[in-house]
Amino acid sequence: MAATPQKPAAATPRRKVSRHRGEGQWAAGHFTPLNGNEQFKKDDDGLNVRTRIETIYSKRGFDSIDPNDLRGRMRWWGLYTQRKPGIDGGKTAILEPEELDDKYFMLRVRIDGGRLTTQQLRVIGEVSQEFARGTADITDRQNVQYHWIRIEDVPEIWNRLEAVGLSTTEACGDTPRVVIGSPVAGIAEDEIIDGTSAIDEIHRRYIGSKEFSNLPRKFKTAISGSPLLDVAHEINDVAFVGVNHPEHGPGFDLWVGGGLSTNPKIGVRLGAWVPLDEVPDVWAGVIGIFRDYGYRRLRTRARLKFLVADWGAEKFRQILQDEYLKRELVDGPAPAQPLQRWRDHVGVHRQNDGRFYVGFAPRVGRVDGTTLTKIAELAEAHGSGRVRTTVEQKMIILDVEEAQVDSLVESLEALDLTARPSSFRRGTMACTGIEYCKLAIVETKARGSQLIDELERRIPDFDEPLTININGCPNACARIQVADIGLKGQLVVNDRGEQVEGYQVHLGGALGLEAGFGRKVRGLKVTSDELPDYVERVLKRFQEEREDGERFATWAARASEEALS
Repeated sequence: MAATPQKPAAATPRRKVSRHRGEGQWAAGHFTPLNGNEQFKKDDDGLNVRTRIETIYSKRGFDSIDPNDLRGRMRWWGLYTQRKPGIDGGKTAILEPEELDDKYFMLRVRIDGGRLTTQQLRVIGEVSQEFARGTADITDRQNVQYHWIRIEDVPEIWNRLEAVGLSTTEACGDTPRVVIGSPVAGIAEDEIIDGTSAIDEIHRRYIGSKEFSNLPRKFKTAISGSPLLDVAHEINDVAFVGVNHPEHGPGFDLWVGGGLSTNPKIGVRLGAWVPLDEVPDVWAGVIGIFRDYGYRRLRTRARLKFLVADWGAEKFRQILQDEYLKRELVDGPAPAQPLQRWRDHVGVHRQNDGRFYVGFAPRVGRVDGTTLTKIAELAEAHGSGRVRTTVEQKMIILDVEEAQVDSLVESLEALDLTARPSSFRRGTMACTGIEYCKLAIVETKARGSQLIDELERRIPDFDEPLTININGCPNACARIQVADIGLKGQLVVNDRGEQVEGYQVHLGGALGLEAGFGRKVRGLKVTSDELPDYVERVLKRFQEEREDGERFATWAARASEEALS
């Protein structure tokens, strides 16, 4: 009898195995350039472009600039092409870079720790007037930004700035950006520790050095010994926060991995206490990890926050200790909760030497060269030779004798630079916006200034601390996710079915030890024209519904969607 044929066994399905390409980490042996940015950095260090600017481009003009220098390496010296006038926000993501580029530049002046002499401020103002059509915005990282800069003028601008100890070195690019610091370091009565010497030593050792001039992306640093937590340490790549150790005394609590943009993350504590004289070495260890282990394959994952999120604080600290510091770090305490809600140092405050400092509020960081020159003159006329910028787009004049304070405050008021601002003037911040930025979709600076005026008129009795941050695109240069009211620029449809400028609304974000990201109400978007009505409506509901002492952010977290709409 013939055997019954057997049904062949079903083949075991093969699992598709994809070859892992790695994340472009140098420490894992992935040195092959994985995108255009990595290629041009491999071809030539960004710091080298200065010679070409001085010897070729400034003499032959804009059209002579190599594209990889124009949209890449020139950032290592603080230069970005600015947006060509007349291009609306709907074309931002559609046009090629060369179609968006104007033949003028934004130039960022690096101001580590926000520290300026009046001589330096005067030169910044003079450069603005002579070369930048009067522009000079104060950023939320303590820098000053010019616009309308011609490539032909850049060497002379560098000469002017460097003659007074300023520079644009690594103000942009995949580099260690400006080191922000407490603007009242060394003078505040309540200061835990003065971090100035650490900022200076980091700058001396590493800024402009090729040791860290090729990072996966930008690297942001904050150092402050103020109990007000005045440098937004939660959203920097590395931050040193002043604390008192019960055994070792004043030093710094170490944070890593903060950042915003389209994937916001609050930094994490490593639980380590760092003495002042060790801050530069620890800083070099953290940025060394970023250089060597940072993700270079995809630009969207090339910030330190992604590595920290994948590793966790414990592994990050262990690698920092074992591979970079070659020693253990001391365990330490977390910073205390600030006693004040405002962290911008606006107003009149006594210094530790008995003199006073006066903090004042320009409108959304928008000043001009003439105004900066006048601020320098006012400071000197009232006995001061030192000025500071803050991370809230504010300014401070130091070392004012008590008898001079009232006169200085009145003189600042005459320049529309108030030391007694409304909550709206004090708390409203705006990025560059569509006026100059190639990434922007909507207007920001003018809109923010108009919003301040409208709210002061409509709700004159509102005196609660409140932050309103306005951003022209999703990249969060104005920190929208951590504002009480964060406004992300985008095109929206109005009630007539037209596509117009507007904002997605984030509500209830915060920095401090209760740091968190704002709440997004489904479908909540407002047009630019509707913005004053919307903010007025929400703030009046807050006033009606709040509990005693309740912050706006706390109320926004519990409020109904109807109340927030």
